[in-house]
Amino acid sequence: MLPLARTNRLRGRRRCLVLLFGLCVMLVGAGLRTGSTWAAADKPSMGDLPLRHVVDIRLPGRTSRLDYESYDPTRRLLFIAHLGDGEVIVFDVASSRVLGRVGDVSSVHGVLVVPEQSRVYASATGTDEIVAIDEATLKIVARVPGGHYPDGMAYAPDAHKLYVSDETGETETVIDVQTNRRIATIPLGGEVGNSQYDSTSRHIFVNVQTRDELVEIDPTIDRVISRFPLTGAKGNHGLLIDSQDRIAFIACEGNDKLLVFDMGSRRVLQSFYVGRDPDVLAFDTTSKTLYVAGEAGVVSMFSVKGAAVKKIGEARVGPNAHVVAVDPVTHRAYFPLKDVGGHPALRVMEAR
Repeated sequence: MLPLARTNRLRGRRRCLVLLFGLCVMLVGAGLRTGSTWAAADKPSMGDLPLRHVVDIRLPGRTSRLDYESYDPTRRLLFIAHLGDGEVIVFDVASSRVLGRVGDVSSVHGVLVVPEQSRVYASATGTDEIVAIDEATLKIVARVPGGHYPDGMAYAPDAHKLYVSDETGETETVIDVQTNRRIATIPLGGEVGNSQYDSTSRHIFVNVQTRDELVEIDPTIDRVISRFPLTGAKGNHGLLIDSQDRIAFIACEGNDKLLVFDMGSRRVLQSFYVGRDPDVLAFDTTSKTLYVAGEAGVVSMFSVKGAAVKKIGEARVGPNAHVVAVDPVTHRAYFPLKDVGGHPALRVMEAR
């Protein structure tokens, strides 16, 4: 028989071990519950959105901000601006894998693929440059001055010119893509939002977001030829033009509205409330479906039948899901998210 003092010490140790084990179980359980909470917060909440979640694909790099993306339907390549990491991620849609990374693009905001030139253009806001990337080799081939805060871009194919929104510089920078030289700077008189090309008029249209205006630029003379006040606009930043139906869509981050602008009569036809801080717009040209993605992670979808536009759904797709690109063949939508489970990811959705 053990001495009484030693027996009491052993019992005390057993009680401590039991308590410690119980505490560990509680902590692990709490950790699992916390992990489940974060995972649930990362998952899309589809609501009445006519989409289904296909897959999340891990992207390389840090959990830092991702910005614009641009899709080449011929090569089936998606180019994603990883702003926080200063690089462009190249994603192969056909094989669902990352094909490459183009670094040394400081604070990259805008990215635009021009298939006919086999070029990708990226606005490196950190160095105030436009970086030209060879689409086949993924090598940087030129750097061109881009103003004070280069952001969104549009390409005028007939003129072989790239138009760059110089947001805080309040100008439009014009680059000849054949010589990779800046050839003009067009003053706009206010902070600049996105730029878009209209294939019908063959003109460039630009949001001037501190004046609530849409301006029209003639690429043959590189001058503003018209200014259009936007009724109901506040901070008109995002812009997309449906040239076939002769309408433009304007996302206003100042009052969370989408404006439908008639390109013929040059006036606002409709307005809709959308998720907070709307940013990027994408258009499925086959199904005639418009996507509006916002900083709050809410995506709004609209059907477009001529000038008749109708909201068909709205829900939170993911944390900070402010960027979207769509494949009009597969009807899949791609949302780059900076942090899903501790790493950046590309959230893939498709129409249902």
